[in-house]
Amino acid sequence: MKVMLRKNAAGTLVVYVAKKDLEEEVVKQTDGEVGKILTLANGWQLEFANLPDSKDLPQTVEAKRLS
Repeated sequence: MKVMLRKNAAGTLVVYVAKKDLEEEVVKQTDGEVGKILTLANGWQLEFANLPDSKDLPQTVEAKRLS
């Protein structure tokens, strides 16, 4: 699924999923088999093969929902 990554005013990483009209802060980052796994405040886990550098945000990237 396509998601947009950005930083909010407090400097926290935020994920926006347009198809679900969902915007949540990232509460945890871990390494996965393919790339980085971001855990959102609502409990979703998204896996990113190519997570962009924070200086290149906002950016739309492809993610896979794990849970």
